[in-house]
Amino acid sequence: MTTRRRFVQQLGALASASAVGALAPTFARAQSAKLRVGLMLPYTGTYAALGTAITQGFNIALEENGGKLGGRDVEFFTVDDESEPAKATDNANRLVQRDKVDVLIGTVHSGVVMAMVKIARDTGTLLVIPNAGANAATRSQCAPNIFRTSFTNWQPAHPMGKVMYERGHRKVVTLTWKYGAGEESVESFKEAFTKQGGAIVKEMYLPFPNVEFQPFITEIASLRPDAVFVFFAGGGAVKFTKDYAAAGLKDKIPLYGSGFLTDGTLEAQGASAQGLLTTLHYGDGIENAKNKQFRYAYGKKYGVQADVYAVQGYDACLLLAGGLAAVKGSFGDKKALYGALEKVKIDSPRGVWTMSKAHNPIQDIYLRRVEGNANQVIGIAWKALDDPANGCKMQA
Repeated sequence: MTTRRRFVQQLGALASASAVGALAPTFARAQSAKLRVGLMLPYTGTYAALGTAITQGFNIALEENGGKLGGRDVEFFTVDDESEPAKATDNANRLVQRDKVDVLIGTVHSGVVMAMVKIARDTGTLLVIPNAGANAATRSQCAPNIFRTSFTNWQPAHPMGKVMYERGHRKVVTLTWKYGAGEESVESFKEAFTKQGGAIVKEMYLPFPNVEFQPFITEIASLRPDAVFVFFAGGGAVKFTKDYAAAGLKDKIPLYGSGFLTDGTLEAQGASAQGLLTTLHYGDGIENAKNKQFRYAYGKKYGVQADVYAVQGYDACLLLAGGLAAVKGSFGDKKALYGALEKVKIDSPRGVWTMSKAHNPIQDIYLRRVEGNANQVIGIAWKALDDPANGCKMQA
């Protein structure tokens, strides 16, 4: 878990990126003022490692751009949101009203991001979401100034419904935390699985971030479904796979999940995760030049393997770099800026992706199998999957 001391050191690394301007390509400078970037991410608690990886991924892309975005030096303002929805409005307002950030970047927790979405809509502040998949952010609450570089909660889970049915499973139990990301992921999986002809034996929920899984595992054993689909991430994912394996169910009732179950957690999960199949928009072994370059740079700088969270942070910076370059760093014409951001084609470690009309990635979803300390890609579960964006009415 990331300590506050390490967090401060990482922010120092981010700030120092502005000192490497000599490496940057030459951009026409429309403004001399620094670009004020607000990072609102979890650096303590269950999702601390995720917030850290997003920050580090953003930093790698910024260094590749010489520490500048749209020709402007970058000044960072940070808030540890603790994945706490009750504090989200005050935290976002601190960055927007007090620190006067040009762009707000966050967050991981779906409940927290919806407070950020409201602030962005109310104030007109540009918001880039590098993880939280709350469907509404790019559906009913979509807006010209809200962009996402990650996924909707609908996207990673949906292909798994098809995958599990094709593998012969007909009766499935689902389990997740009872909060936005978990509920929406299960709903998406259920939509795809039942459409194929499968049945959900029981849907199980526990409060976030509770990790007392034993009663649920005992009930799963008694129900004896064909398989189990779960949504967990971070420390909760580690605890669940270990508990599931310890109960002797891993080899009796196959376990599946959206890729967050095994992303950024494999070292801690050890044998409990080996062989698990998940679906996600990133994985190990993707053969493209950008992925090789990114993983090398990330490993060299931070001494750990890059994961999906790092990629999403990296792509958040690429989005800003591309959009701001097109308008020479200016926020003066918001319509021109948002139009430029919509047109950016992201050459990502996950593969090239484009932005949907609702400002969500149109991207491949991979089928991955845990092999050692890798989520090895074994196929594409769904090509160029676009969220349906139900309810999105983009207002200019």
